Amino acid sequence: MDKAASSWAASSWAASSWAASGWAASGWVNGFIGVLIFSGSLPATRVAVMDFDPVFVTVARAASAGILGLALLLLFRQKRPERRDLFPLAIVALGVVVGFPLLTALALKHITSAHSIIFVGLLPLATAIFGVVRGGDRPKPAFWLFSCLGSALVAGFAVTQGLSVSPLGDILMLAAIIVCGLGYAEGAALSRKLGGWQVISWALVLSLPFMLALTFITMPPSLESAGRGAWIGLAYVSLFSMLIGFVFWYRGLAQGGIAAVGQLQLLQPFFGLGLAAALLHEQVSPAMIVVTAAVVLCVVGAKRYAK
Repeated sequence: MDKAASSWAASSWAASSWAASGWAASGWVNGFIGVLIFSGSLPATRVAVMDFDPVFVTVARAASAGILGLALLLLFRQKRPERRDLFPLAIVALGVVVGFPLLTALALKHITSAHSIIFVGLLPLATAIFGVVRGGDRPKPAFWLFSCLGSALVAGFAVTQGLSVSPLGDILMLAAIIVCGLGYAEGAALSRKLGGWQVISWALVLSLPFMLALTFITMPPSLESAGRGAWIGLAYVSLFSMLIGFVFWYRGLAQGGIAAVGQLQLLQPFFGLGLAAALLHEQVSPAMIVVTAAVVLCVVGAKRYAK
């Protein structure tokens, strides 16, 4: 009887470990897809603000995504969030619906998308810190070593490129990273209860009345003056960056851990720089590629010691 009980316990432990491992692996896959989608955000925003005002781009993308999010919530008859969920949803809205898009749009009036993407390398560290504070994550000490090293590589490279080119643009990007990290961590923690796409949809709906009003207020007198590229950029950040990307991203963070999966953002500069070079013909130096390769190694190390 004891042997049978021990065998059953061992089998149960193995099954639960396999399920947990599969759940974590799914989190990394979802997180990776989210990063791929987000990688096009800054180049697309850069194209959009060439013809549109940065404030209009920010509120228009949020309003468009908010309408789609509302439609999804109604279509699938999602239950309304509880009153205690409203404050976390407001933090998500302020961080990723308003704060990050607006601050990056303003920054991209002063710096190139290739330069701004370098700062995105600091986002994993910010997400990990807020993941500990708000999400209850407890990574191993070695995790912080790799996370800080990856962020230091990215920040150090930005310094070597000359931050004096536009101090205002760099300050705006740093502020964007902070509010975005908070919004990521808060949304990931809440998605364990509400679901990934539900969190971003409710956050968009919460801000929808304000975003719609501001869209009409900031709308340019003539929309015909904007080029096709600006419209495509606005469409991308509205549909993919503001909604679809978060469906995968929040699910990945909830499944694999905020601090752990958040390190995938260190790869975002690599994809973003490639897009900036291919679509905007911006220069990507060999040093950028070397730094990005080193950052990839940091992601691998952080993943190993995440839990």
